[in-house]
Amino acid sequence: MCSSAVCAPARHAVTTRGSRRLGGDRRRGTLAIDLGGDPSFPEKPAFEAARDLGVAVTTHAGVWGTALDQSMTVLHQHGFMCPGTVYVHGSSLGDDSYRRIADTGGYLSISAESEQHAGQGYPPTHAARAHGIPVSLSMDTSVWWSADLFAAMRATLAADRSREHAEAHAQGETVTHTTLRAHDVLSWATRGGAAALGRSHDLGTIEVGKKADLVLLKNDDSPVSFPLLNPHGHVVLQAQRSDVHTVLVNGHVAKYRHRLRGIDLRAVRHHVESTVEHLRAQLGESEWHKGMNPEVPRAKTIEQSRFGTE
Repeated sequence: MCSSAVCAPARHAVTTRGSRRLGGDRRRGTLAIDLGGDPSFPEKPAFEAARDLGVAVTTHAGVWGTALDQSMTVLHQHGFMCPGTVYVHGSSLGDDSYRRIADTGGYLSISAESEQHAGQGYPPTHAARAHGIPVSLSMDTSVWWSADLFAAMRATLAADRSREHAEAHAQGETVTHTTLRAHDVLSWATRGGAAALGRSHDLGTIEVGKKADLVLLKNDDSPVSFPLLNPHGHVVLQAQRSDVHTVLVNGHVAKYRHRLRGIDLRAVRHHVESTVEHLRAQLGESEWHKGMNPEVPRAKTIEQSRFGTE
């Protein structure tokens, strides 16, 4: 049986963590695959390895220009659209592909910031709701985008509502009550992530018997911390990383009073800055400058007529 875990960006390559299923927890071993759209299905050995090892599978899907409907058809024909598989993005797909994901018990991992900036396609929350596909949220990369789930929730909600308004306007209609709500997006960021990881039994909600993975938001110095009228809306539309007061991971305090514990940030900063300096030296100033200042396409303008003039 195939299942899911975390996203990895390597094309036709796999990343494994763990080995065979341990203690019945199917998520301890993970394998990430990036479908490339080749009809010869060169990724098949990776899917076979995941099946044989009983490890989790996450794959890119619905990425404009590469992993489109043909990839999903090939995956389905070979019997690798398995329950619990996570399809990252899923943006540029047709109804048949969404039906297959839904019918085989798959999940969509939506990275709204990445999809809107990098062009994988429009965040497909509308399609997920229409086909009853469970959703989790992700960032795709922590290098280009914010790596901030508060930003992910806002981007996801804004994209869905923007689409709903645009479609209504095209029909000459007005939306006064949007379909996707803040509590839906918050659920995707919590319960949705746990479900996609196959960990709803011990993560995702605060319940007796589950792991104490908790995030406490508290920032009395923030001008947007009050009034607290709608907790769901407040978390999704107002909260940010600086509001995270305490973080518990399985009962262990990882952050307290807005400061990380057990991590030497100065050392981390030094290593990061040293890496940047090394890369800059290897590239040379000319290449570095070109990379940091790419050519920007000129915006197309419409020639305006001058009404009232001869």
